[in-house]
Amino acid sequence: QVQLVESGGGSVQTGGSLRLSCAASGYTYCMGWFRQVPGKEREWVANIDNYGRTGYADSVKGRFTISRDNAQNTRYLQMNSLKPEDTAMYYCAARTMYCTRTADAYNYWGQGTQVTVSS
Repeated sequence: QVQLVESGGGSVQTGGSLRLSCAASGYTYCMGWFRQVPGKEREWVANIDNYGRTGYADSVKGRFTISRDNAQNTRYLQMNSLKPEDTAMYYCAARTMYCTRTADAYNYWGQGTQVTVSS
């Protein structure tokens, strides 16, 4: 069983930056970030595989960067130029197969970290 521990959420003003971290306790092939606001479905944000291949939702492309530290088995989500519509609970997720945008395909989930962007 892989455990994912997230950190780095918080509150910022529009245009600010935050970096989320997700540390994994075991092997994963793909790690992704999702976000969710109350009353809406969980939304895919970005993912990265063990080859460093990345994918981004159109809504964050050019503003968010996903990266990895293999030695620490940690993935990061650098979020720049934040907007109020980025406000959500952010979750990291992992699976042992290829990356996908489908939340249900991920086996492991972190506890979530809140990101709030004020105008």
